[in-house]
Amino acid sequence: MSREIISTKNAPAAIGTYSQAVKVGKTVYLSGQIPLDPATMQLVEGGIDAEITRVFENLKAVATAAGGTLNDAVKITVFLTDLSHFARVNEIMATYFKLPYPARAAVGVAALPRGARVEIEGILEL
Repeated sequence: MSREIISTKNAPAAIGTYSQAVKVGKTVYLSGQIPLDPATMQLVEGGIDAEITRVFENLKAVATAAGGTLNDAVKITVFLTDLSHFARVNEIMATYFKLPYPARAAVGVAALPRGARVEIEGILEL
């Protein structure tokens, strides 16, 4: 099966040796997104709600570039430096996804790139 690299200017450029997403057949693997503003490549300001929202907007942009939507997600993984923010992830996530929701894992981590407090990755099935 051939691999297609997905890239969009509507999400932050990769800050390392990875692609925004890779499509293999009908499956799209979304790289982890942190709350970087794609225009400035800086972390967004405004607190944890703004950060979580920016991450979902970034994922949405990459999903769109791959020919899908967040509702095509079959699995997402949430990384948080403070699991007390998990309830906010749930509330904000509900505005981006429709039932049935994708499978999900949430992991508490010590640190994330650029000092971000949240990172989310996903897998889409188109």
